[in-house]
Amino acid sequence: MIFNRSVPTDSVLPHVAYRNVEEAVAWLGRSFGFVEHYRYGDPVSGAQLRLGKAWIMVKRAGDGRSTPKELGGSTQSLTVFVEDVDGHYEHAKSAGVKIVEELHETIYGERQYGVEDFEGHHWLFSRHARDMSPADWGATLRGPIE
Repeated sequence: MIFNRSVPTDSVLPHVAYRNVEEAVAWLGRSFGFVEHYRYGDPVSGAQLRLGKAWIMVKRAGDGRSTPKELGGSTQSLTVFVEDVDGHYEHAKSAGVKIVEELHETIYGERQYGVEDFEGHHWLFSRHARDMSPADWGATLRGPIE
């Protein structure tokens, strides 16, 4: 595989639409702790951010891209794994982020909470709480994960 310092490998790189990329970068940093890797365009039309091992692209809405707020509903949910989910929750709460799912442990073994950002995107912040087989909580396995 060819190495490219502009695009992280072995991960899903979601592209999240915001009306104002610069405002989104500042808000995501202040509220969730994302760190900007780079930005491009004049005016700024995109940026790449990371939080731990999670990477996202922030793109300017328009040209066929809309925000959930503009569409009147949720378009996806993004899960980001963080080591200290309790501390992350307290930070987001104190930053005034809209909490839509309080911090809790799921039936599938994750400690997580959910938020909605200022453009209506749904985020889950999570950490593994315990090892659970999908069969233990009612899922049907279809094949091994490689």
